[in-house]
Amino acid sequence: MISLTKNERRALIILFKDFSSYHNANSLSKILGISRVGTMKMLKKLHEEVLLTDKKIGKSIVYKPSLNDDYVMDLISFLLSDEANNFKRWKDEFKGLFKKNRVAMVYGSAIMDYSKARDVDIMVIRKKNDASEIYRVIAERQKFISKRIHAIDLTFEEFIKNLNQKQKVVIDIAKNSIVLYGQKRYVELIKNVSSV
Repeated sequence: MISLTKNERRALIILFKDFSSYHNANSLSKILGISRVGTMKMLKKLHEEVLLTDKKIGKSIVYKPSLNDDYVMDLISFLLSDEANNFKRWKDEFKGLFKKNRVAMVYGSAIMDYSKARDVDIMVIRKKNDASEIYRVIAERQKFISKRIHAIDLTFEEFIKNLNQKQKVVIDIAKNSIVLYGQKRYVELIKNVSSV
């Protein structure tokens, strides 16, 4: 198992979640809040460990996670699960949404500061003919959550179609959400997006 620093873990998550953009050392250093040189060293290490692929665009070298490697896919799934553990409240609130192959995500102001949030935004990605149970679980949870639950419900095919068509709302949700459940399936879905 590869040992990763906190910044290396953050970098992998950022590069995975922001799949519709290209990041080089300069752009990633601004997001991480560390020096460009430090970011270059980190990216070089992750590339040498075969966790990242690189591509030259003009004079810049950009990086993406090596999602064709099963180890990297499992690592990203683990990092997403670990990130979700920091949002235990939402994992507990929406555990009824999780079933094998379903993806449940929370995003928006509720993950930033619940006291200032107007609602709780969630997205569920599911197989066809699975919507009625999702709405039942959401209606049940609404009885216990004082803020309105705003849910987006997409099938796997609809999610991929939205990403391939570069639908800004869905891309922004994917980029800024916390994947509460279904991390492995989510990584598989993102891998299949044509812009990765």
